[in-house]
Amino acid sequence: MAIDVRQQAEQAQTHAPPHEVRDVHQTTCCVVGGGPAGVILALLLARQGIPTVLLESHADFDRDFRGDSIPPAIMEILEDIGLAGRLLETVPHTEVRRVVPPLPGRTPLSIDFSTLGGKFPFMTFMRQAAFLEFLAAEASRYSAFHLVTGANVRGLIDEAGVVRGVRYQAADGWHEVRALLTVGADGRFSRLRQLSKLPAPIKTSPPIDILWFRLSKQAGDPEGIMGGFRMGRGLIMLERTDHWQLGHVLPKGGYQQLHAAGIEAFRNTIAEITPWLHGRVDELREWKQCSLLAVESDRLPRWYQPGLLLIGDAAHVMSPIGGNGINYAVQDAAAAANILSGPLKRGRMSLRDLAAVQRRRDWPTRITQAIVNRIQDSVLGPALQSTAGTGVPLPPGATFLFRLPVVQRLPLAWIAYGLWPVRLNAAVRAGAHS
Repeated sequence: MAIDVRQQAEQAQTHAPPHEVRDVHQTTCCVVGGGPAGVILALLLARQGIPTVLLESHADFDRDFRGDSIPPAIMEILEDIGLAGRLLETVPHTEVRRVVPPLPGRTPLSIDFSTLGGKFPFMTFMRQAAFLEFLAAEASRYSAFHLVTGANVRGLIDEAGVVRGVRYQAADGWHEVRALLTVGADGRFSRLRQLSKLPAPIKTSPPIDILWFRLSKQAGDPEGIMGGFRMGRGLIMLERTDHWQLGHVLPKGGYQQLHAAGIEAFRNTIAEITPWLHGRVDELREWKQCSLLAVESDRLPRWYQPGLLLIGDAAHVMSPIGGNGINYAVQDAAAAANILSGPLKRGRMSLRDLAAVQRRRDWPTRITQAIVNRIQDSVLGPALQSTAGTGVPLPPGATFLFRLPVVQRLPLAWIAYGLWPVRLNAAVRAGAHS
């Protein structure tokens, strides 16, 4: 009889042989996952004097992240706590101020973030490892913050149906962190999602694949975020400080056919889609320079159970289309800090408090996933099946509408801020002085 991943996780937790626990750490909030949502939530809580332990399974933050974008909404959250300027002054980055969508026609359409106004009229690109290191260093200035790396969470501590913390394995053995609240911010392959008793996720978009790779950036290159489609082959282009990060968009399972055709054929495909890259496609010499990302979004019907809350991709896996993953994850963290800081300070946490976090963030997530699903079905799918022409095929008149400034602002605002963006409330902004 087949059993699902959740059943396996529950059996492993229930029937695993006992391990000697080296120590037990008592805290108010235990955050699992050192990605943007987890680190920012831990920082926001620690600033208020709320004892917080952050558990990260890797030894450090230096991993090859595919998405290194920081939208204006996140910069404004950092501005609320006085860190945006310091981040931009101290961490190398690129400020991308325009988007060039892959529309058909001879005249490229350039959409400028400055039309949105605000203090940060650009998309910031920086190595996510450097971004996380900066935030963790800021959090370490507060005595309430405690970071543990190399901590692989293996089980939830369940007492009478209430999660009271986690048990994790490190290089020196087993440890426990007991907490009033445990937050799972451990990404699309969330261990806490597997260990929880939450309902199974709902699939929200048809799957596609994106093959990510890098090519050098040269003087005279265009600037911004771009895309190209030609003969059913798509390319996403993200400008970085010293290189281009490119994503080749494929139908689900299309990588096998691409790989079988050989690396030279792939180089020719890139040059056909974007001719000005022709002189540097030879930099792509072998397949191990590429990283395949399976794109499939979902969401949990419920993000919480007694003592446990999931946020970010642990609660709702977002498609990279529109770059919403980091934006929605960090805004989940900001909403959690706004709503839960008071109960955490009082030492009492109810299901109503946890439900309020999901209620604040659930509909923006659902609507965004529906928009992306529509884009994949009505725009991206036909573009990948097209055998002629360039650009994404659009309904008659749509190209003209996209050239109207009032229409351009809508997708740009969606990329920059998402739907119903979160700003920190006065108490969270003030920190321990509130």
